[in-house]
Amino acid sequence: MKKLLLGTTALVTSVGAHWAAAADLPRKAPPPISAYNWSGFYIGAEIGGAVGTANVSDPFGASIFGDKVTTPGFLAGGQIGYNWQVPNSPWVLGLQADANWLTSDGTNTCFAFSGLLISATCHAHPDAFGTATARAGYAFGPAGRTLVYAKGGAAWIHENVDTVTNHGNITLGGKAVPNLSTSASFMQMGWTVGAGVEQAIAPGWTVFLEYDYLRFGNSSIGTPESIIETKPGVNAYRIFLPGTTSVNQDIQAAKLGVNYKFGGDPMARWDIARSTPYPVKAAAQPTGWTPGWEFDFGSRFWYSSGKFQWNIGAGQAGTGGNSDISRLTYGGLTGYTGEYFQRIDSPWGVFTKGNLGLGTINGGHQNDEDWLLSATVPYSNTLSSTGGGKLGYGTLDLGYDVLRGAGYKVGAFVGYNYFNERWDTSGCTQIANQFAGCVPAVAGSRLVGTQDSTWQSLRVGLGAETTLFDRLKLSVDIAYLPYVTMTGRDNHLLRATTTFFDQQGTGQGAQLEAILSYYVTDYLNIGVGGRYWTMWTTRGTDTCTGCGGIGVVSPSSPARFNTERFGVFLQASYKFSVQNAVMSKY
Repeated sequence: MKKLLLGTTALVTSVGAHWAAAADLPRKAPPPISAYNWSGFYIGAEIGGAVGTANVSDPFGASIFGDKVTTPGFLAGGQIGYNWQVPNSPWVLGLQADANWLTSDGTNTCFAFSGLLISATCHAHPDAFGTATARAGYAFGPAGRTLVYAKGGAAWIHENVDTVTNHGNITLGGKAVPNLSTSASFMQMGWTVGAGVEQAIAPGWTVFLEYDYLRFGNSSIGTPESIIETKPGVNAYRIFLPGTTSVNQDIQAAKLGVNYKFGGDPMARWDIARSTPYPVKAAAQPTGWTPGWEFDFGSRFWYSSGKFQWNIGAGQAGTGGNSDISRLTYGGLTGYTGEYFQRIDSPWGVFTKGNLGLGTINGGHQNDEDWLLSATVPYSNTLSSTGGGKLGYGTLDLGYDVLRGAGYKVGAFVGYNYFNERWDTSGCTQIANQFAGCVPAVAGSRLVGTQDSTWQSLRVGLGAETTLFDRLKLSVDIAYLPYVTMTGRDNHLLRATTTFFDQQGTGQGAQLEAILSYYVTDYLNIGVGGRYWTMWTTRGTDTCTGCGGIGVVSPSSPARFNTERFGVFLQASYKFSVQNAVMSKY
């Protein structure tokens, strides 16, 4: 044993002396980083989220509620363009054209200028848009590989707008009112402005994050027929004739994309970097970079606002879409959430990431609309306050980095998201018809209802992160939700008997997130980010227990649900890596 210990000690001493001697040998200086030239043609793909508003004018008078249809959705498309970098200058000029498929969809009340009219539901669902723009940018950072730019030019959109008189088939004098819906599909031209940041991550590849605002002109559409009460509170109606109105659409879009620059080697990489997780000015001796294990975990505080809408359908009315008998719209649902998150990257490009959040909903309001609530109440709209709610969610993704190098990653992922929201509704004030409910008003201290909904979804998306310059990192995640399920329960507490609605549906959605973080040390970073989540059902039902009497379960009715949540967050995280660093060649 003594001989073994002496032999081992001698071996360790010999190896140590060898590496000490090697460390003292002179090394070649790292090659200078050549400036990146942005000039040339490029082609690429992009995904993102879009939130639009279809503004429908009311030709009959100022509306009590509605006329603005929010149209959230997911986009995917491509772009082609050309950049020209001014010689010996950081300025870059260019031209670009893009086109995108869009899932955008939304409904709201239209033409509710009076509580005496059975007003309509407007359904807007643009399905494609594109732009042709000029770009001007400024290249900066190491080797000029970061480009900030602004853009502007022409835009087009393909729009679909349906208008349907509510409460299904309406009769007057024993005869059906015939023209209860209109439908229009058309192209609109407009303009766009935008801005973005693009990073060259390899000789042939760039990744970008962009925000665009698009505005389109007015288009004429028809309004449907309806009936209007001739005297308040009296069961006497006349035909309300159809007319024409106009609609215009605007869109705010956030895009994450990858471009291939023609002439660049698609397989080449810039893998010379320092051995710390992200390049820093003070680092001394560069080493070659090879993938290793990376661990990132931290916490966030998310301040957000939300919206939830529930349409109770009366079935089809003509060809224009679903007619509604009731709609509950919750807005301004302010939330405060604490969140834990983490990401683990393997040396083989496979990664996993996720988050877990829990918080409260402490503000907001509810509009509860009903059409033909009774023979003498064509339209009712009550206003209540919301609060006392809870918010919880969790996400787990598994992905693979298609492009990965020193200071950047671009990868695709699939995953699962769980999202639960609950709140209480208090008080009740009638704002449309003096002969409807909540006259006189119900005190704001009285609980009148609750809503609890759970959304579960499959996520398919693209994520990217890149070091813009010293210690500053930009990270983006955009996911399409091709399959979403919703289950919920609404309690109506003002009714004389116990009444609740069980809700369910399937649909789709989109989730977006962008973070700008700064490395205080090589491992500790702080950041600020923004997030937008939207989900909606394309098929759904609700079932009322108690509407027909105590314990009576009514037949299911067609229903539509959608939710949105958006806000900003602050975060802090700790990141460390097990890198396989190799020495530079002599």
